[in-house]
Amino acid sequence: MSMKRWQMRRNCALTPKQLLKFYIALVCLSLLVATGFLLAGIWVIPIFTALELSAVTIGFLIYCRHALDCETIEIDGNRLIVKKFISYKEAIYEFNAQWAKIEPPLKDSKVFFISQSNLRVEIGQFMRQEQQLSLIASVRAYLG
Repeated sequence: MSMKRWQMRRNCALTPKQLLKFYIALVCLSLLVATGFLLAGIWVIPIFTALELSAVTIGFLIYCRHALDCETIEIDGNRLIVKKFISYKEAIYEFNAQWAKIEPPLKDSKVFFISQSNLRVEIGQFMRQEQQLSLIASVRAYLG
């Protein structure tokens, strides 16, 4: 049996590289304006520019921390592997594909579970519920 793989990603408008380019342009423009006001003798504007850039930097760092989040389900023979990459931390869970069970999402739930014995992993946080149902059907076809 060949390896089968499904990957779910967070829906982000910008990649971290695109965000960095935008951030550099924003910082340059803000510093240019602040410098102009400082040269004109208005010293309050650079203070507010520093506060603004600090707040924007914190927001961008939080965005970048989660921009690459993803969940992966892999089936390779009798192995079912779930990988969760959240906030630059990776967790890997391994199941026996013959014994693993998929618990469908409860009504209005954002996630479903893959379980076996005492191991239960939440998955599907990056998908709409109708997408989850088709994914569950696809994965179940490879389970015992």
